[in-house]
Amino acid sequence: MMDKIIDFMSNKFAPKVNKLVANPWVSSIQSAMLTGLPLVFVGSIITMVSILRNYFDWVPDFSAMSTFSFGMFGLIVAFLIPYYVMENKGHSNKLIAGITSLVLYLMLLYPSIGEEDITFTLSRFGIEGMFVAIISGLFVAIVMDFMATKSFFGEDTMIPDFVVEWFDSLIPITVILFVGWLITIQLQIDLFVVIQGIFLPIAQVASTFPGFVLSVFIPVFFYSFGISAWAVFPVFYPIYMSNLAENIQVAASGGGDMQVATQETLYALISIGGVGTTLALAVMMALLSKSQQLKAIGKAVVVPSIFNINEPLVFGAPIAFNPYLMVPMWINGLVVPSLVYMIMSLGWVNIPSATYLLWYMPYPIASYFATQDWRAILWAIAIFALTWMIFYPFFKAYDKSLLIKEQEDAVEAE
Repeated sequence: MMDKIIDFMSNKFAPKVNKLVANPWVSSIQSAMLTGLPLVFVGSIITMVSILRNYFDWVPDFSAMSTFSFGMFGLIVAFLIPYYVMENKGHSNKLIAGITSLVLYLMLLYPSIGEEDITFTLSRFGIEGMFVAIISGLFVAIVMDFMATKSFFGEDTMIPDFVVEWFDSLIPITVILFVGWLITIQLQIDLFVVIQGIFLPIAQVASTFPGFVLSVFIPVFFYSFGISAWAVFPVFYPIYMSNLAENIQVAASGGGDMQVATQETLYALISIGGVGTTLALAVMMALLSKSQQLKAIGKAVVVPSIFNINEPLVFGAPIAFNPYLMVPMWINGLVVPSLVYMIMSLGWVNIPSATYLLWYMPYPIASYFATQDWRAILWAIAIFALTWMIFYPFFKAYDKSLLIKEQEDAVEAE
């Protein structure tokens, strides 16, 4: 049965997924979000500093830095999506596409326009405006891509290229801004509210217990077949960020029900060692392996794993396409998020209510900063012990198989 699954995933499913991920439209969304992550990391650092302010009055308030980094993430995505689409498609108008998307995004945020000023809702520039940013970016990319092959001028024109590009961009920019004007000014449609209504059922499903567990398990399952977890990043990340925005508002208003399904929850207690909660396996490989091959790999991968970088482990042990280690990784992908969802829902650990995406921070330090709760440290240790018990029998079986092979090879060599 396992052989059939591996054959199907490696020869049929994985190539199709990799082809989808390589699609210029999908890869552009991924690239846009990944490019903007350093600014999100700044917000995470400010979160850590803000914890120090609880103990030291002399620490300045750096919250404005978070507002103008993490709080502008929607603005960044709106620019980068059409930029990367144009780049991936080989068009030269990527900068024009990016700034046009910025202008459209601002229009679609439904500002209040007076005679002398324009008033925006600040929160819509950040993660709350993520879906509007994605739609704005994709719409601009579609129009710009379609018009990229059209030109007012012939190939042998003597007019400089940058002037040609200006004139050729006039029609698509006009069409794009006309659509924005029609939606926001004429029809008085708040696209932000409309999109929230459309995606609310999806977000609600992903935020339930089974939805959250599935959102964690799917990347783990893909990863065990060598498909990067980033392949599904654009699907769940906007939902996670939207939930975090809700948690931030709830915390600011004095408390209430919060959403467990956030990226910060993963970085608090689930991604210990990386996707699949693999730190325990790396440690036992380095310390307990009798096979020389596995011990050498363990020593090489344990340090990256401490900093939650487990590509060397997944592809070096390997876990990918290895039934011995794939199965316990799947079990972790179901058991760990189930346990975390339960303990947070019961109030045994704080649900994250501030941005924290320093995925490279070692555990259990990351557990405390993501939740601002000392109990998370104890739970991180408990989850490490749990995953140790899950991995151990499979590890022993794999280690024994390699040891037998090494002994057989030694006999043949003699």
